[in-house]
Amino acid sequence: MARITVPHRRRILLELDLSTAPVELDPAEPLARLRQRGRRDLRATLRALHEAADDPRVVGLVARVGGPLPWPVMQELRAGVRAFAAGGKPTLAWAQTFAEQPGAMAGYVLATAFDELWLQPGGEVGLLGVALETTFLRGSLDKLGLQPQLDQRHEYKNAADTIMRTEYTRAHREALDRVVGSVFDDAVEAIAQGRRLDPAQVRTLVDGGPTLAPAARDAGLVDRLGYRDEALAAMRVRVGDEPELLFADRWRPRRRPLRIVGGTLGRPGRRGHVALVTIQGTIDSGRSRRGLMGRTAGSDTVGAALRAAAADERARAVVLRVDSPGGSAVASETIWREVCLLQRAKPVIVAMGAVAASGGYYVACPADRIVALPATLTGSIGVFGGKVVVQELMTRLGLSAGSVQRGAHARMFSSRRPFDEDEKTNLAAGLDAIYDDFVGKVAQGRGRSTGQIEAVARGRVWTGRDAVAAGLVDELGGLRDAVRLARARGGRAPDAPVRPGNRRGPRARFGRRRDAAEPRASTG
Repeated sequence: MARITVPHRRRILLELDLSTAPVELDPAEPLARLRQRGRRDLRATLRALHEAADDPRVVGLVARVGGPLPWPVMQELRAGVRAFAAGGKPTLAWAQTFAEQPGAMAGYVLATAFDELWLQPGGEVGLLGVALETTFLRGSLDKLGLQPQLDQRHEYKNAADTIMRTEYTRAHREALDRVVGSVFDDAVEAIAQGRRLDPAQVRTLVDGGPTLAPAARDAGLVDRLGYRDEALAAMRVRVGDEPELLFADRWRPRRRPLRIVGGTLGRPGRRGHVALVTIQGTIDSGRSRRGLMGRTAGSDTVGAALRAAAADERARAVVLRVDSPGGSAVASETIWREVCLLQRAKPVIVAMGAVAASGGYYVACPADRIVALPATLTGSIGVFGGKVVVQELMTRLGLSAGSVQRGAHARMFSSRRPFDEDEKTNLAAGLDAIYDDFVGKVAQGRGRSTGQIEAVARGRVWTGRDAVAAGLVDELGGLRDAVRLARARGGRAPDAPVRPGNRRGPRARFGRRRDAAEPRASTG
């Protein structure tokens, strides 16, 4: 009789390198994916962390940590690690050090989500705190002979302050101090919970940092000192049976068997999907593009994606991923209108990334629900505009200019001359109108009075955590939390697929190119 061999069930130990931040790749931009090749995809990493805990093949998670991470990215990753650990499977993090680069504290906060933490014997734990630094350009502009003529609405709109001033105003310092305090308080709370320490003790360790490896172990900041091979050996002992080590980006969930659903071959719970539309980068008119200054979210491209999502009968809800500091007020209003139209057709849930402020908040405010990470920078409901006058610089360089014109204010936005008094009045009136309209749109979208919004507007930036208290954000969470809400609002199953809704819109054949010297109002 032939011997029947039963194959041994595959056992997988997931490995991750979280010492550098994964990047958020737009699936609708294959060229961008090529440029970022070799970088880990944030969405794929989060999927593995959240879903691998339910895979019976996966027996544990081991990760390298220790590098500087953006706070919002760290918070999404930390939520993923905690979701994996909630499944009862062991997690272990190891680090060479937490102290060699600025911002390493965020990397340590991520490490505290693991149930065991190893540190290389020669390393340090750099709990040094949270800081923001601002570079003011006014002194250099004065030396160059450049005169900024900007107006802002209102005192907290600090993007203009960095150009017009040489130091913090009271309002500027107050807003940034609260941002730093909010992020720091979150970090202390996370460390205290993860390492089972008293928050006061954590603050003392921060003020006494950096802490060498032996002292860090004695203080409870790490569990054991050792190297990668020793940490992996210890983890294998914990899970047993020599599991296969597999990088998390190569892990794939098991596919469920096909069956007849509604007369067609499909998977249960997969009819209908959630569309994902991304607004990433500075907001401007025209098509989305990349340049030397980074990515631009074009109102034509984003608007086409939103219209496509509205027209797609299979898309039962839309997640709008916003990671933008704002930009053109006109382009922001154009996208805002498309979001309003989309929201009339199907549920729209906003998932804020690292920053969704000014124009980034403008386009988000009509959504059914807004989800932000605790360290997301948002709000900044305000506007500024004006120009930088090069007249003195031209004189220093021996340059002169002449002009002819028709119309009293034909050269209002010329960089070769200052505003006259009438032009200053006209600029102020325009900024007032844009600001009032911005506040009104936010009040309408959030279901609040203009007075309530005015109290938290005036250009002030808030963290996601403080924005919840201010009524500008509905709940704290990441992209996956927004997807969960969208599935529920759209009446879809908890595992309904998410598909990119971004599509390249038609080439714009109308309008004109803005002259480089022509300024405009900006919500950024």
